[in-house]
Amino acid sequence: MRAVICRAWGEVEDLAVEDVAPPVPGPGEVLIEVKATGINYADALLVAGRYQTKPPLPFSPGLETAGVVVGCGAGVTRFTPGNRVMAVLAYGGLAERAVAAEAETFAIPDGMSFEEAGAFPIAYISSHVAIRWQGRLEAGETLLVLGAAGGVGLTAVEIGKAMGARVIAGASTPEKLAVARERGADEGVNYATENLTERVMALTDGKGADVCFDPVGGELFDAALSALGWGGRILLVGFVGGVQQIPANRLLVKHRAALGSSLRYFRWHAPDKLRRSVEELMRWYGEGKLRPLVTHRLPLERSVEAIRLLTDRKAHGKIVVVPGAR
Repeated sequence: MRAVICRAWGEVEDLAVEDVAPPVPGPGEVLIEVKATGINYADALLVAGRYQTKPPLPFSPGLETAGVVVGCGAGVTRFTPGNRVMAVLAYGGLAERAVAAEAETFAIPDGMSFEEAGAFPIAYISSHVAIRWQGRLEAGETLLVLGAAGGVGLTAVEIGKAMGARVIAGASTPEKLAVARERGADEGVNYATENLTERVMALTDGKGADVCFDPVGGELFDAALSALGWGGRILLVGFVGGVQQIPANRLLVKHRAALGSSLRYFRWHAPDKLRRSVEELMRWYGEGKLRPLVTHRLPLERSVEAIRLLTDRKAHGKIVVVPGAR
């Protein structure tokens, strides 16, 4: 099979498509013929050797995928060959075939395309577990979403609306804010031209946001923290703009909380909450409340370009690699 191969830690430009032996599913695993794989910022970290986990070299990046089951390891009971599935992966999605744990593989709902499914697991599940279980967002509260037109940010906008919250989208261009509004955001703040804190306070009559979803970090974190009201919760889900620096005194004086959220925690230590998150997401999709936005579809040979579109912040929505595309 063809696969994008990383043979040494470094830049994504060093990745190459090679012919390699297909993986073999072990006990409790399914073998998937890949139809579409979503690209994530973490793919670049994985290749650089700076991710929280390090696969054995050589390996294929790709942390989520969608396709058709073509084989099952011993003990698999939920899937059989021919099933349409999406999965969260340890690695290996940028290939024509990938292996996934049965527990982290989910049936693709009726009406969802492979490209939507390939872009679904990491972004939607990561956002849901953060907002539902860490942020404890309640209907009627205000959710501030930074990077609201990004692949993860857009899912947070949709999830916030599905949970009954008022959503304020933060983004760096009018075009990105328009995308967020099209996905349901009630208000928008262009933090490239407006003062984020002042604008959020004005939109909330001085009360501030109840929850902030922050996949960006950097200088925006300080302004977002100041935009929280009493008892506000800021969710740290990424740091593409720089690692957040948290002043503990400013948490204390307004009874705020800064909460990290890692999908790995729910995969490894809270599988029941993960299952409940996926069930709720699938129900919302069926109700038309979630509409995955795939803006770029590239063949396997252009995987480096796909990753760079994301890391250089030149795309909104999700980017997928389609092995069968030419």
